[in-house]
Amino acid sequence: LFLQLNHQPPKMISNTAEVPTLAGGFISIDMVKAPTDVRNRRSKIICTLGPACWEVEQLETLIDSGMNVARLNFSHGSHEGHLACLNRLRQAAKNKNRNIAVLLDTKGPEIRSGFFEDGVDKIELKKDETMILTSDYSFKGNSHKLACSYPALAKSVKTGQQILVADGSLVLTVLDTDVAEGQVTCRIENNATIGERKNMNLPGVVVDIPTFTEKDCDDIVNFGIKHEVDYIAASFVRKASDVKNLRKLLADNGGQKIKIICKIENQEGLENYSEILEATDSIMVARGDLGMEIPPSKVILAQKMMIREANIAGKPIITATQMLESMIGNPRPTRAECSDVANAIFDGSDAVMLSDETANGPYFEQAVKVMARTCREVENSRNYNNLYMSIQNTIANRQQVSASDSLASSAVKTAIDVDAKVIFVLSETGNTARNVAKFRPGRHIICLTPDPVVSRQCSGLLNGVHAYVVDSLDDTNAVVKEACIESMEAGIANEGDRMVLICGYTYGKGANDQIKVETISGYEGTSPKSKMRIYSQPGLMRHGFSFPDYK
Repeated sequence: LFLQLNHQPPKMISNTAEVPTLAGGFISIDMVKAPTDVRNRRSKIICTLGPACWEVEQLETLIDSGMNVARLNFSHGSHEGHLACLNRLRQAAKNKNRNIAVLLDTKGPEIRSGFFEDGVDKIELKKDETMILTSDYSFKGNSHKLACSYPALAKSVKTGQQILVADGSLVLTVLDTDVAEGQVTCRIENNATIGERKNMNLPGVVVDIPTFTEKDCDDIVNFGIKHEVDYIAASFVRKASDVKNLRKLLADNGGQKIKIICKIENQEGLENYSEILEATDSIMVARGDLGMEIPPSKVILAQKMMIREANIAGKPIITATQMLESMIGNPRPTRAECSDVANAIFDGSDAVMLSDETANGPYFEQAVKVMARTCREVENSRNYNNLYMSIQNTIANRQQVSASDSLASSAVKTAIDVDAKVIFVLSETGNTARNVAKFRPGRHIICLTPDPVVSRQCSGLLNGVHAYVVDSLDDTNAVVKEACIESMEAGIANEGDRMVLICGYTYGKGANDQIKVETISGYEGTSPKSKMRIYSQPGLMRHGFSFPDYK
């Protein structure tokens, strides 16, 4: 207030609100020395499946280590190969009685260099020499001329702009363009050795190619919808209309339950972020290509901005790319990598992702465990009361609070005030669970739903939410009674502890309208037959609320 009255800007801004605060105030030397409590982790972990980890026993190891979502990368492999992997994953999840969500990551539009002449597989390029890029993709290249898969290259770039090849290992500067010939003359800025068909980035250029290729549509319809994946991660989303087109494609083919994750990978997507965020279900900060499109030093700013806006909107957000990359070949991460994971969680990420670390590295188990421990250290160092107030104040200052936000915020505030150990959410769509997770209550959020898809999606990405399938939500008292018993058996609550329940009489309409504070009680009055109602669907909830994220 003193700073505001004197028209001075705050000296430090929190991650979630416009209030002065200095980070780290709740971290002590005792916390640094204490053993890591890895139980009941709130942040979620996405693991990319690949040859290193796709057998059933290896997948069970990933599940035990902390995997919440399995990612299938459709930049590689065939439908047959991915289906075999998916079947093994579902067998492993059934063996472990766990809800593991499945994410299909599209290949997306891409620009690549072409093939080489004379059957060579690599070419040497010398600094300061001239290179011609041609949009004739049939041309077989050499050290002086290369094909490019982007037909409009000569029309899109300007003199002085840079072209990055092979993840930036080769930098070219545009000297001249010949639109009629479809050629661009460039200067080579560094010595490099490159292979065939390497990715190419055009920083700052609005490329004239469709967001969803024919392959993407085929992958989404004939694999994703057909085999009931839970999320589609759409690569290189550039505007809100991309999301609307994808949602229509899903709805037209019976995949309307699938949630959309928009990967922000270029400057155009960043500039249209607000509209994309409003249209999508979730966001992925895809730092690999984004770091090619904007200066690497700016990526952290973009990351923090995107995470903050997603937190305020209550949309789950994933931070990805090179998080523990050294663990592809080493059993231990670098300190910088652990700091990167931790900072992503401090920023407000709901989930963090592993790529080659699990898909191709022999230390996939260690990578997941390190990530789980790092996430948990951050979570253990937070003051959740202050975090809740920061989120609540930011939302109230920015916009009129919606009825659903008001209900969720009130439930979290009530849980904090009465020191409730558990928040139970009865939800058909998962929307109420998402709204509660938005306010970061710092205690267990148990979502009970009759829909297995909703259960996997809530458990997969919603911060702090563990979801389980029940037969019906009609008999609220019976369902909650059984849930209380299981929470005591799992050790997350004791008899006599307080709980907060969000429910209502609007089932079938996808809304809740009641908040109750009740006391957790035991078996008295609950028949064995009633106790089994919650488990009558085999393999979905028989494990109870055990939270075996990593023990």
